[in-house]
Amino acid sequence: MKISRICACALLLILGSVMAFADGIKDPKIIIHGVNGGGSPTHCPPQGCQNVGMNFSFNVPESGSGTLFFTNASGKNWTSLALIEKGVPANAISCAQTLFLSCTTKTLKDGSVEILLSGIKGGTNPRKGILAGQSFSIDFACVKGNCWPGGLGVGGHANAVPEPGTVAFMVTGLGAIVSRRKMWKSCFKV
Repeated sequence: MKISRICACALLLILGSVMAFADGIKDPKIIIHGVNGGGSPTHCPPQGCQNVGMNFSFNVPESGSGTLFFTNASGKNWTSLALIEKGVPANAISCAQTLFLSCTTKTLKDGSVEILLSGIKGGTNPRKGILAGQSFSIDFACVKGNCWPGGLGVGGHANAVPEPGTVAFMVTGLGAIVSRRKMWKSCFKV
Protein backbone atom coordinates (compact mmCIF):
# COMPACT_ATOMS: atom_id res chain seq x y z
CA MET A 1 0.00 0.00 0.00
CA LYS A 2 2.85 2.43 0.84
CA ILE A 3 4.60 1.77 -2.47
CA SER A 4 1.44 2.49 -4.45
CA ARG A 5 0.97 5.82 -2.63
CA ILE A 6 4.59 6.79 -3.25
CA CYS A 7 4.24 5.87 -6.93
CA ALA A 8 0.98 7.86 -7.20
CA CYS A 9 2.61 10.91 -5.57
CA ALA A 10 5.63 10.65 -7.87
CA LEU A 11 3.33 10.34 -10.91
CA LEU A 12 1.34 13.43 -9.82
CA LEU A 13 4.58 15.35 -9.25
CA ILE A 14 5.91 14.45 -12.71
CA LEU A 15 2.57 15.24 -14.37
CA GLY A 16 2.39 18.60 -12.56
CA SER A 17 5.95 19.45 -13.66
CA VAL A 18 5.18 18.68 -17.29
CA MET A 19 2.00 20.78 -17.20
CA ALA A 20 3.86 23.71 -15.58
CA PHE A 21 6.35 23.82 -18.47
CA ALA A 22 3.72 23.34 -21.17
CA ASP A 23 2.88 26.59 -22.93
CA GLY A 24 -0.78 26.56 -23.85
CA ILE A 25 -0.54 30.04 -25.36
CA LYS A 26 0.43 30.19 -28.99
CA ASP A 27 2.66 33.26 -28.92
CA PRO A 28 2.58 35.77 -31.74
CA LYS A 29 6.10 36.89 -32.61
CA ILE A 30 7.60 40.27 -33.47
CA ILE A 31 10.88 40.39 -35.40
CA ILE A 32 12.88 43.59 -35.95
CA HIS A 33 15.72 43.70 -38.50
CA GLY A 34 17.75 46.24 -40.35
CA VAL A 35 17.18 46.35 -44.12
CA ASN A 36 19.38 47.20 -47.10
CA GLY A 37 22.49 45.74 -45.52
CA GLY A 38 21.46 46.41 -41.92
CA GLY A 39 21.44 42.82 -40.65
CA SER A 40 18.92 41.22 -42.99
CA PRO A 41 18.83 40.28 -46.66
CA THR A 42 15.51 42.09 -47.19
CA HIS A 43 15.19 45.44 -48.92
CA CYS A 44 12.67 48.24 -48.81
CA PRO A 45 9.69 47.50 -51.07
CA PRO A 46 9.43 49.33 -54.44
CA GLN A 47 7.22 52.03 -52.86
CA GLY A 48 9.99 52.64 -50.29
CA CYS A 49 10.24 52.58 -46.52
CA GLN A 50 8.06 54.93 -44.46
CA ASN A 51 10.08 57.79 -42.92
CA VAL A 52 9.55 58.08 -39.15
CA GLY A 53 10.79 60.38 -36.39
CA MET A 54 11.46 59.74 -32.72
CA ASN A 55 7.71 59.16 -32.11
CA PHE A 56 5.56 57.37 -34.66
CA SER A 57 2.58 55.04 -34.92
CA PHE A 58 1.39 52.30 -37.24
CA ASN A 59 -1.09 49.42 -37.44
CA VAL A 60 -0.45 45.69 -37.57
CA PRO A 61 -1.30 44.36 -41.07
CA GLU A 62 -4.99 43.39 -41.39
CA SER A 63 -4.06 39.71 -41.85
CA GLY A 64 -2.35 39.68 -38.43
CA SER A 65 1.04 38.96 -40.00
CA GLY A 66 3.36 40.67 -42.42
CA THR A 67 6.28 43.06 -42.63
CA LEU A 68 6.31 46.84 -42.31
CA PHE A 69 9.30 48.91 -43.49
CA PHE A 70 10.53 52.17 -41.90
CA THR A 71 13.48 54.57 -42.15
CA ASN A 72 14.84 56.50 -39.16
CA ALA A 73 14.42 60.06 -40.50
CA SER A 74 14.91 61.75 -37.09
CA GLY A 75 18.54 62.65 -37.76
CA LYS A 76 19.58 60.90 -34.50
CA ASN A 77 20.94 57.44 -33.73
CA TRP A 78 18.41 55.47 -31.70
CA THR A 79 19.80 53.65 -28.65
CA SER A 80 16.43 52.15 -27.73
CA LEU A 81 13.00 51.69 -29.24
CA ALA A 82 9.79 51.10 -27.27
CA LEU A 83 6.76 49.72 -29.10
CA ILE A 84 3.51 50.18 -27.14
CA GLU A 85 0.39 48.15 -27.94
CA LYS A 86 -2.82 47.18 -26.17
CA GLY A 87 -4.14 43.93 -27.59
CA VAL A 88 -1.75 41.08 -26.82
CA PRO A 89 -0.59 40.34 -23.24
CA ALA A 90 3.12 40.80 -22.51
CA ASN A 91 3.65 37.16 -21.54
CA ALA A 92 2.21 36.03 -24.89
CA ILE A 93 4.71 37.93 -27.08
CA SER A 94 7.99 36.48 -28.27
CA CYS A 95 10.55 38.84 -29.71
CA ALA A 96 13.57 38.48 -31.99
CA GLN A 97 15.78 41.28 -33.27
CA THR A 98 19.29 41.98 -34.56
CA LEU A 99 19.81 45.70 -33.84
CA PHE A 100 19.93 45.94 -30.02
CA LEU A 101 21.29 43.82 -27.15
CA SER A 102 17.91 42.86 -25.71
CA CYS A 103 14.19 42.77 -26.26
CA THR A 104 11.86 42.66 -23.24
CA THR A 105 8.11 42.91 -22.76
CA LYS A 106 6.21 44.25 -19.77
CA THR A 107 2.71 45.36 -18.88
CA LEU A 108 2.42 49.06 -18.07
CA LYS A 109 0.17 50.59 -15.37
CA ASP A 110 -2.54 51.50 -17.90
CA GLY A 111 -2.72 47.89 -19.15
CA SER A 112 -0.87 48.46 -22.41
CA VAL A 113 2.22 46.42 -23.25
CA GLU A 114 5.70 47.78 -23.88
CA ILE A 115 8.07 45.87 -26.17
CA LEU A 116 11.44 47.45 -25.37
CA LEU A 117 14.47 47.04 -27.61
CA SER A 118 17.55 48.43 -25.88
CA GLY A 119 21.29 48.25 -25.43
CA ILE A 120 24.08 48.93 -27.88
CA LYS A 121 27.74 47.85 -28.08
CA GLY A 122 30.65 47.78 -30.50
CA GLY A 123 33.25 45.10 -31.02
CA THR A 124 33.17 41.93 -33.08
CA ASN A 125 29.39 41.49 -32.89
CA PRO A 126 28.19 45.11 -32.94
CA ARG A 127 24.69 46.14 -31.95
CA LYS A 128 24.44 49.79 -32.91
CA GLY A 129 20.71 50.37 -32.48
CA ILE A 130 19.00 52.09 -35.40
CA LEU A 131 21.27 54.69 -36.96
CA ALA A 132 20.11 57.98 -38.47
CA GLY A 133 18.96 57.28 -42.03
CA GLN A 134 18.95 53.49 -41.52
CA SER A 135 15.97 51.46 -42.69
CA PHE A 136 14.49 48.71 -40.55
CA SER A 137 11.63 46.26 -40.72
CA ILE A 138 9.10 45.10 -38.15
CA ASP A 139 7.76 41.65 -38.96
CA PHE A 140 4.58 40.40 -37.29
CA ALA A 141 4.67 36.61 -37.42
CA CYS A 142 2.16 33.92 -36.52
CA VAL A 143 3.24 31.05 -34.29
CA LYS A 144 1.30 27.78 -34.56
CA GLY A 145 -1.60 29.57 -36.24
CA ASN A 146 -1.93 32.36 -33.66
CA CYS A 147 -1.41 35.79 -35.23
CA TRP A 148 -1.50 39.39 -34.06
CA PRO A 149 -4.90 41.13 -34.05
CA GLY A 150 -5.23 42.70 -37.51
CA GLY A 151 -5.25 46.50 -37.48
CA LEU A 152 -3.93 46.71 -33.88
CA GLY A 153 -2.48 50.19 -33.25
CA VAL A 154 1.16 50.36 -32.14
CA GLY A 155 3.08 53.44 -31.00
CA GLY A 156 6.84 53.69 -31.40
CA HIS A 157 9.03 55.85 -29.14
CA ALA A 158 12.79 56.04 -29.77
CA ASN A 159 15.52 57.36 -27.48
CA ALA A 160 18.88 58.72 -28.58
CA VAL A 161 22.14 59.37 -26.77
CA PRO A 162 22.72 63.10 -26.40
CA GLU A 163 25.27 64.59 -28.78
CA PRO A 164 28.68 65.45 -27.24
CA GLY A 165 27.93 69.18 -27.58
CA THR A 166 24.75 68.79 -25.52
CA VAL A 167 26.62 66.92 -22.78
CA ALA A 168 29.35 69.61 -22.71
CA PHE A 169 26.70 72.33 -22.45
CA MET A 170 25.04 70.53 -19.51
CA VAL A 171 28.38 70.12 -17.68
CA THR A 172 29.20 73.82 -18.20
CA GLY A 173 25.79 74.79 -16.79
CA LEU A 174 26.24 72.58 -13.74
CA GLY A 175 29.69 74.11 -13.16
CA ALA A 176 28.18 77.60 -13.26
CA ILE A 177 25.49 76.62 -10.74
CA VAL A 178 28.05 75.15 -8.33
CA SER A 179 30.38 78.18 -8.56
CA ARG A 180 27.45 80.60 -8.08
CA ARG A 181 26.34 78.66 -5.00
CA LYS A 182 29.84 78.87 -3.48
CA MET A 183 29.89 82.62 -4.15
CA TRP A 184 26.52 83.12 -2.41
CA LYS A 185 27.62 81.05 0.60
CA SER A 186 30.77 83.15 1.03
CA CYS A 187 28.74 86.40 0.82
CA PHE A 188 26.47 85.40 3.70
CA LYS A 189 29.26 84.19 6.07
CA VAL A 190 30.07 87.73 7.25
